[in-house]
Amino acid sequence: MGPTLTEVNDSSAAPSGALSAAVLSGLTETAVSDGLRAELIEFRRDLHRHPELGRQEFRTTEQVRARLERAGLAPRVLPGGTGLICDIGETDPEKPRLALRADLDALPVPDTKKVEYRSTVEGKAHACGHDVHTTVVLGTGLVLAELARNGRLPHPVRLVFQAAEEIMPGGALDAIKAKVLDGVGRILAVHCDPKVEVGRIGLRQGPITSAADRLTLTLEGPGGHSARPHLTTDLVMATAKLASELPAVLTRRVDPRSGLSIVWGRIQAGHAANVIPQRAELEGTVRCLDLSAWHDAPDLVHEVIDQVAAMYRAKVEITYQRGVPPVVNEAESVELLRDAMSARRGAHAIEDTEQSLGGEDFSWYLEHVPGALARLGVRPVGDTAKRDLHQGDFDVDEGAIAVGVELFTAAVLLS
Repeated sequence: MGPTLTEVNDSSAAPSGALSAAVLSGLTETAVSDGLRAELIEFRRDLHRHPELGRQEFRTTEQVRARLERAGLAPRVLPGGTGLICDIGETDPEKPRLALRADLDALPVPDTKKVEYRSTVEGKAHACGHDVHTTVVLGTGLVLAELARNGRLPHPVRLVFQAAEEIMPGGALDAIKAKVLDGVGRILAVHCDPKVEVGRIGLRQGPITSAADRLTLTLEGPGGHSARPHLTTDLVMATAKLASELPAVLTRRVDPRSGLSIVWGRIQAGHAANVIPQRAELEGTVRCLDLSAWHDAPDLVHEVIDQVAAMYRAKVEITYQRGVPPVVNEAESVELLRDAMSARRGAHAIEDTEQSLGGEDFSWYLEHVPGALARLGVRPVGDTAKRDLHQGDFDVDEGAIAVGVELFTAAVLLS
């Protein structure tokens, strides 16, 4: 049985008079009912209690699949057994499908919240809001399924529930390889933002996230006594110089507007105060705001590393792992989301958002089809605490779920 639909009473959310009567009717009938709202909140809490890491989301996949099937839909699990897609509406060669994407995986982060739905899995938590993203796309599918049954779905839709977003270079590549974009003309997504108040979204044309790569350096030398560093390769000094000089040199070798930066997360060398070690390691991330600079980054990073390491006669092995390019929001897709939010909640519920240095594998989809990602406000009204993603205390105002469902539903009706 499909969800019960209610009417919108907020007159400020009324769409423009240029919309057709059918679209107007659909917009005013697809607010999230109290019953569906409660179901989706409990669905999200169930996912939150049972987080699964990338490519291990078997239970999560099954929960989504089972609910879609109860709504009369025919979801298809992707190769590997995690992730799934579900088509709503008949295929129409004149109307490519609009895809709505969610990510399923959690993080290897302990859940430190004191709530009844906190993680039951030691050392794992939905600390990035993927449980919300999944629930939003699921809820949208339930509403759209009822519209389709009533012959009122104007545009065919594909729900994409993707695995392994948190694993570089991202499960989006697996999904694309599984042909989830076949027949798709546009793709949309939301991402939780604890800086944006619930009931609002953040939009931006062009780049909205950063490219993110991983860099690992392994330095080797003969080692020796710290009393005679001139007779050996001082790997600790070489490692320290690379840690400090590489980021500094890069700022003078690229356009500052590209935002190319390296931040180290791990450094390891030596075991005793008077012994120069034979091996040292550095590991960090390379982030970049500009797509063209991201393409050039590996060659430039290799060049600078070789120059600095040569000064200290250190042998260095470089592992540069490509992560994700920036998410570059296409203008027409951003305007579709803007129109959808304006129609549902009013233009006052939209704010401009800055480009984030975080990475998002949604970017891979945009290499193939136009689309856009919106920031979904999850900060409780009046909450002044500064919260961030990937923290053990991350949580959301669950009113954001209904906002996301109504945003996506309106986007389908307006597309």
